[in-house]
Amino acid sequence: MPHPLDIGVVGVGHLGRLHAELADRSPELNLVGVYDCDRDRCRAEAERCHTRAFETLAGLLAAVPAASIVVPTEDHFSLAGTALEQDCHLFIEKPITAKSSQARKLLELANQKNRLIQVGHIERFNPAFLSLEGTDLQPMFIEAHRLCRFNPRGNDVSVILDLMIHDLDLVLTLVDAPLHSVHASGVGVVSPSDDIANVRLEFTNGAVANLTSSRISAKDMRKMRIFEPNSYVSVDFLKHKTEIIELAPQDFQESDSSLASISLGSIGAGEQTKQVRMRLPEMPEVNSLLLELESFSRAVQTKTRPIVSGEDGLRALELAEIILDRMRRPGAGNL
Repeated sequence: MPHPLDIGVVGVGHLGRLHAELADRSPELNLVGVYDCDRDRCRAEAERCHTRAFETLAGLLAAVPAASIVVPTEDHFSLAGTALEQDCHLFIEKPITAKSSQARKLLELANQKNRLIQVGHIERFNPAFLSLEGTDLQPMFIEAHRLCRFNPRGNDVSVILDLMIHDLDLVLTLVDAPLHSVHASGVGVVSPSDDIANVRLEFTNGAVANLTSSRISAKDMRKMRIFEPNSYVSVDFLKHKTEIIELAPQDFQESDSSLASISLGSIGAGEQTKQVRMRLPEMPEVNSLLLELESFSRAVQTKTRPIVSGEDGLRALELAEIILDRMRRPGAGNL
């Protein structure tokens, strides 16, 4: 096992505190220190996580080969750029930057410096999504609902960049085809930017994704439904639960007990009759944020592509920008 990766956390607000806490307890990471422009908060978090509170950003970056950037989105570009100039590998919370043009500049600099960037699209590490590893998904229709109760934190950006970008990354991961058209609508209710939005994505292979995100809901929901020929997959990111409903031949027999399914009856008539079966994939017991931080450590130490690369973060951000443009020009559609 390689030595723990020395890492610093830049920004110890709500989410940054979790980064620091998990880095402190992970055997794959060594939390060298934290930095925050709020000096009192920085010292308090350093004491809580048994690490050093750095007086300056430059001091922290000089002391570590890798840094976790957990600051407001508008500060990602400047702080990440500074860290890359100091030859640090970077974990950057989503979205990668406020603008895709900034992300492209960061990626260019990272390539010049031979540094790695991973972006914090945490749903890739959600147990419900991980349970689908090894499943050959061929989505033709995807429906996603990401709803949450109002919280002032994060309202500095549109709900597209705040919430929906998670589902944009997942859809782009699931559908292996170029995007053909985008239709979107949204409205701001309690903040200057959009608080609720609906988006329809159409791909060149015929696949369609219909996404709804809201941060003014009466309840929390993070669900995705994936429809493909002969099967339907329901993923509940909040409850960590996945169900796979499949059509099987009438004479179907289980060949692998680890994939045991439950019969829900049959459909059709005569030779066209098929069994309807449900599988409940086993949920891995993981802390998603800890897993993505440790995957970052492994990618740095093995010099391999991160599970969610900087390019992945850019791709999701570029699509978010197209959606934001369509919301302001409702008549636009095809790319």
